[in-house]
Amino acid sequence: MLRGIFWILDNGAKWKDLPAAFGARSTAHRWFKKWAEAGVFEQIMRWAGRCVERRDGYKLYECFIDGTFAKARGGGDGIGATKAGKCMKIMALVDARGLPVAATTGSASPNESRLTQGLFDFMLTRGMPERIISDRAHDSDRLDEEMAERGTEMIAPHRSNRKPEHVTQDGRPLQRYASMDR
Repeated sequence: MLRGIFWILDNGAKWKDLPAAFGARSTAHRWFKKWAEAGVFEQIMRWAGRCVERRDGYKLYECFIDGTFAKARGGGDGIGATKAGKCMKIMALVDARGLPVAATTGSASPNESRLTQGLFDFMLTRGMPERIISDRAHDSDRLDEEMAERGTEMIAPHRSNRKPEHVTQDGRPLQRYASMDR
C-alpha cells in the first residue's frame, strides 16, 4: 500500500489508475488522506533533511528559488485564476548542489515575491541561506527587506519598469545571477 501511495505521488496519476499490484485503491487513498492530514509526509521530508544535515550538509551559502504554474482543473483550496485558467504556483528553493531546501504551493494569482515567505514555513534545514538568487519575478524592495531581516541577501535583477532612482542592486551580486542565467 505504501509503495502504491508513492507510485501515485511519483507518477502524478489519479487514484483510479493505481495498478492492482499495489492493492485496493480505496485503502491506499484512505491511508494517504489520513497521513497527509496528520502531517506524516511533511515529517518524513523534515527527517530526510536532518539526514542530509548530519552527512554532507546543505550548501546554504547560495540557494536558488523559482516557481512554476500547474493547472488545477478540479479547483480546490489555494487555486487562483490566471490568464491561462485555474492554476496553482509551485515554488522551490534549492541549495548550491540542487538539493531541495524548501517547497510550497499556493494560488497562482499573487506575484512570486509575495509567495516567497511561505517557503520559510517549510524548511528542511535548520539554518537560513546566506543568499538567494532568483529571476526578475523576485524584484521587490519589500522582499529584499524581509530577507535582510532574516540575514539573507536577495539577488534578483531589476524589472525593466523600475525607475533609475529606485535601483537597489549594484552590478557585483548580479554578476552571480548572470553567470547562472546562461
